[in-house]
Amino acid sequence: MIRNLIKDQQRLSQQRLFWLLQLGGWFAWGLVGKYAYTRAMLEEDTAPGYFIYVMAITVIAIVLSLGLRYVYRWLMNRAIWSQVVGLLLGTALAGYAWLQARTYIYTHWLEKQEDMTAWLEKLGDSAELYQKVSYMETWLSAWTVMLAWSVLYFVIKYYQLFQEVQKSALKSAAMAHEAQLKMLRYQLNPHFLFNTLNAISTLVLERETEAANHMVTRLSSFLRHSLDNDPMQKVTLEQELAALKLYLDIEKVRFEDRLMLELDIQDAASVALIPSLLLQPLVENAIKYGIARSEEGGRLRIAARVFAGDLLLELSDDGPGVQLIDGQLPSANGVGLRNTRERLAELYGNRHSFRLSATDPHGLTVNIRIPYETA
Repeated sequence: MIRNLIKDQQRLSQQRLFWLLQLGGWFAWGLVGKYAYTRAMLEEDTAPGYFIYVMAITVIAIVLSLGLRYVYRWLMNRAIWSQVVGLLLGTALAGYAWLQARTYIYTHWLEKQEDMTAWLEKLGDSAELYQKVSYMETWLSAWTVMLAWSVLYFVIKYYQLFQEVQKSALKSAAMAHEAQLKMLRYQLNPHFLFNTLNAISTLVLERETEAANHMVTRLSSFLRHSLDNDPMQKVTLEQELAALKLYLDIEKVRFEDRLMLELDIQDAASVALIPSLLLQPLVENAIKYGIARSEEGGRLRIAARVFAGDLLLELSDDGPGVQLIDGQLPSANGVGLRNTRERLAELYGNRHSFRLSATDPHGLTVNIRIPYETA
């Protein structure tokens, strides 16, 4: 319904623009191009009824151009050669009709017929030639004016079509951009869900109902947060860490004391806006490839600070680490990292950095730099 209202408003706006140009343009031609120019060029004043004559032929031109408009609207979806033929033929016929109307009004209302006849008799043998030349000159003038109106009509019409196509292309790009971001974010959870459901199943089989219930509650809260937050929207780092705590509470049921978390968050960084669920896939990747592979477990460290107008995020683990190839993970590892990298590229373009490095003495560190934004 809203979309239809917007289309109706755009259509009304285009109609207003057409009538403004149509009436303003034609009356400007009549008053300036015809009446004022003719009075300036003649050594003596024009006939008393000349102004009425100019206004009358202007109104006729408006009516004829409206007829051409309906013809051109029908031709817009036809081949280009059809439009060219239609333009030339339509303007020629409209120019001829306008010439006949102008001639009739001039000879019957402005100049007396007997005065015209007497004046032609004075020309003698050259009267017939004069009439033909004058007739052709007037027709060419009428055709040129109609042709100029038609060319201007097509220029404006094609410009409007170009704008609509451009808007449509931008809208399609925005929709594709949004779909890409949603796809990247919704790819984050399958391994986590699989492991969590397995853990819940194990707890149920071992009759640890309280722990199973606790895990189901945390899973429900985390999934609700994941699905309710639009990936196109941003949340504060503080809100992101609260959501991350739900995720880690679930993982701690599996890992117990083997999973430790260390936070080092600057006060100014805690209110910074970041894409929702930005950290979760990084933590999931660190647990899957780092802590889960160590019998003793490991420590996750998340640090954030503001520097030079940017938000600097660092997430590191002390797991066994992985061999980096030109600063990148092997293609078989780190789907979450790859998705996060692509998501940041979609959101920030070249205004961000995403870097992987080895943690000393072992493990993996992820460094992210994005523009510092607050609500």
